[in-house]
Amino acid sequence: MRLAHHPAPEGYDVVVIGAPYDGGTSYRPGARFGPRAVRAESVLLHGTGVDRPHATFDLIRAVDAGDIDLSPYDMNAAVADATDRLRHLARHNDALLMIGGDHSLTLAALRAAHERHGPLAVLHLDAHSDTYPPVYGGTFHHGTPFRHALEEGLIAPGALVQAGIRGHTPRVDSLEWARERGVHIVTADQVMEDGVRPVLDALHERAAGLPLYVSVDVDVADPAFAPGTGTPAPGGLSAREVLALVRGVGTLRPVGFDVVEVCPAHDVSGITALLAAEIGAELLHQYARSRKAGGA
Repeated sequence: MRLAHHPAPEGYDVVVIGAPYDGGTSYRPGARFGPRAVRAESVLLHGTGVDRPHATFDLIRAVDAGDIDLSPYDMNAAVADATDRLRHLARHNDALLMIGGDHSLTLAALRAAHERHGPLAVLHLDAHSDTYPPVYGGTFHHGTPFRHALEEGLIAPGALVQAGIRGHTPRVDSLEWARERGVHIVTADQVMEDGVRPVLDALHERAAGLPLYVSVDVDVADPAFAPGTGTPAPGGLSAREVLALVRGVGTLRPVGFDVVEVCPAHDVSGITALLAAEIGAELLHQYARSRKAGGA
């Protein structure tokens, strides 16, 4: 979004940080190139909009801190290094927007946000619940971040709302572990039938008074809108529905964000990276709205 680059920012409202990593990917690799592609498409975006009374960057100070230096070989080292880097940034700035990379590093971002703000409410938009156990010796693969976050107490009880869930899972009861721990799961079919309002109503009820983290896996969108992702799942949300959900967080207390799982090698004309950039821009604007309203 043409933001200035600052490798060691302090005192900013939001820091954008890239996480070029796909060591936790289970199907198509390539998400390590996601931050580069999203930045390239984001030059079209200027923080303004036809329905916005204020330009985003007139309300907040934001900067691009570049990319986290991450091991492509060792997932334990990658998660540890990402946690250290994001915690440092969170101590010296108000909020972070992480551009992935695969979803495994959301755990590092949640750790950083929790250290700064305490137990979190979370809105998680995804085709997959990502509350699955480690498999094949991979402790921190991209299907595990919310399981680890719940086990580590990063998320307040009953304050995780997931929307867009669908498709194939490793087991018939793959979602039971999450539901037993109070996770509110809304399937893609439910969003199609009922619209986005019930999701936002549930989020506002569960996130009231809590700092909110928003995590968007681009595969929440149907592959027609986001083909460039590692684990595509037909039957997803439209780009309009995804953006409508994101627009509902500005009246809450957002403190951190991520947009992950862009895989440029499978993108078509950059449309997935463009959608991810638009989601990121919308998240920044919603953060600015919350700050203007005194909500954060």
